[in-house]
Amino acid sequence: MRAVDFDVSPFLVIWETTQSCALVCRHCRASAQPGRDPGELTTEEGRRVLDEVAEMGTPLLVLSGGDPVNRPDLLDLIRHGKERGLRMATIPAATDCLTRDLVQDLKSANLDQMAVSLDFPRAEQHDSFRGVPGSFAKTMQAVEWAHEVGLPLQVNTTVCGDTAPYLEEMAEFVQGLGIVFWEVFFLVPMGRGSVLTGLSASECERLFEVIYGLQKKGDFIVKVTEAPHYRRHVAQREMKESGRSARPDGQAAMPARLTQSEGPGHTVGLAPRGVNSGKGFLFVSHLGEIFPSGFLPIKAGNVRETSLARAYRDTTLFQNLRKPDLLKGRCGRCEFRDICGGSRSRAYGLTGDPFETDPWCSYEPLGSGARS
Repeated sequence: MRAVDFDVSPFLVIWETTQSCALVCRHCRASAQPGRDPGELTTEEGRRVLDEVAEMGTPLLVLSGGDPVNRPDLLDLIRHGKERGLRMATIPAATDCLTRDLVQDLKSANLDQMAVSLDFPRAEQHDSFRGVPGSFAKTMQAVEWAHEVGLPLQVNTTVCGDTAPYLEEMAEFVQGLGIVFWEVFFLVPMGRGSVLTGLSASECERLFEVIYGLQKKGDFIVKVTEAPHYRRHVAQREMKESGRSARPDGQAAMPARLTQSEGPGHTVGLAPRGVNSGKGFLFVSHLGEIFPSGFLPIKAGNVRETSLARAYRDTTLFQNLRKPDLLKGRCGRCEFRDICGGSRSRAYGLTGDPFETDPWCSYEPLGSGARS
């Protein structure tokens, strides 16, 4: 995986291809609906998005939803992205549209990785969370199909007040699924997810211990999403274990686990730098709107009117999100702000200011080396 200059290119772009979905997940950012929006990007517009992502030098592109399977051009878009040299992934929903034939077609289109969502290790709880009976069984069937056709598999898990008590059990459960990647998403309160119970900062630290323990085993890659303070947690743990501390200039001495891309070659674990909203990351909505993240709904343009490169490189919003000195409160004073920076999406969701302190972080910055 080639290095990426975050001031020039995102490490990852997610395109929400549609908001159409048969599930009614309790945490859904998009509050997905059964039917497709007539204003969705067309196939040709979607190809141009993929072209622009490739031209920016971004290595990874995820086709998300809603349920991307509800777009009849999904396979065409995957093939086009592969032709442009992108590593392509998608996240089909656990519905009747997710069949073995579809999984085989995804493999034949040279998809690099398929993701499925599992939030609980038990069917009744998972189905309740996803809003449709049988979604757990359908997901487990899709896991088997992916293995049958040789398609690398990712599991996505949402962490909130409802699911947090089961995270340790989930960690044990996913170890037996033969996956290559586990993405643990810490809830950002928006869409349907705004009514779910959140986490306290101390609960996040406890959950980080669970994730860190699993990551140390090295069976598969673990990626923590919308909790960049996990990077600070890992840095503190590994610096303590090695007898190191923060440098006098306030820049945290970076552990090897955080400075290198990890994995068996078919995917990437932690990016060389901390990916955050607008900082190594860009989101395109089903209508073509350009956001720093799907969870940070401040628009920086539309692909129908401006290029992705211009929005990412030149708009004040994106540029400011890449300036750690603009962070406020504890995040602004923190000696780990360059490798963490806090969730800009959660700061916005809970305070209304994307540059404020991430309320789910409990760390008190050191006096020396921090910005006043």
